Amino acid sequence: MMSLVLTLVAQRDATTLDDATIALARDAVDGAQTITTLSAGEAVDIPCPATAVEHLPALRAAFGDRPIDAVLTHRDARRKHLLVSDMDSTIVTNETLDDLATYAGIGEKIAAITARSMNGELDFATALRERVALLKGFPASLLEKAWKDVRLNDGAKELVQTMRQHGAHTALVSGGFTFFTSRVAALCGFHENHANTLVIDQDVLTGETRHPILGPDTKLALLKNLAAQHALPPEQTLAIGDGANDLPMLKDAGLGLAFYAKPIVRNAIAAQINHTSLRTALFAQGYPVSAFSGD
Repeated sequence: MMSLVLTLVAQRDATTLDDATIALARDAVDGAQTITTLSAGEAVDIPCPATAVEHLPALRAAFGDRPIDAVLTHRDARRKHLLVSDMDSTIVTNETLDDLATYAGIGEKIAAITARSMNGELDFATALRERVALLKGFPASLLEKAWKDVRLNDGAKELVQTMRQHGAHTALVSGGFTFFTSRVAALCGFHENHANTLVIDQDVLTGETRHPILGPDTKLALLKNLAAQHALPPEQTLAIGDGANDLPMLKDAGLGLAFYAKPIVRNAIAAQINHTSLRTALFAQGYPVSAFSGD
């Protein structure tokens, strides 16, 4: 029985999905002869049996250096009705706190703490407090400077707006700051956003955030609460993230996607985007490119 679907996606500007590549993948997972083209030369769906899970690592290895992502999903409930996404290094290319620190002249100090936290070497709340404390006394105007450097990842608008167009609820959640999430959410079209709030006194950063701190447990709780509010079972939820603080929600979602993730996340989450864009999160739900909204 073909209970799974293998979605292959090629990095558009670097390679294409040719017949030989598709045949290689189909044979590796004992896939069906009939495939669905989602985007010519870019993305296809291959129905396959449950045993495909065992062959996925070998298939990825067989692609070698070719920038092709392979994602396995269940055939049932492929299109999700709730999206909960991380912001930094996921929806945007930046680590916004690190950018803020760079303008404050303490970039290396804060980036080192960020790296330890994202790799799971330091608990999130401690890491956030340490980093924010280093910003004490700097002008709040640095936030505007950092905002000017923020760039969306390829496919971010398409992901959010396509899912919205098809009835999904979308939420941006970050261990970063509301100053950035509110603006990124507006750019992409998220229904709501959640993050930490920096305390500012007379236009100066106090080195504190308002409590409670939003971290990995809060992200998981948000996913669960939103699913309950919209009467959605877990299998109809999608979470996307890259760091250790995203792991709880990625594990709990019907589809958890590790996006260019840290090793601790890649080792725990099977569905991964390592070579392509956020468009892959749509292809993995069976959306053809003709159904995409946004740009």
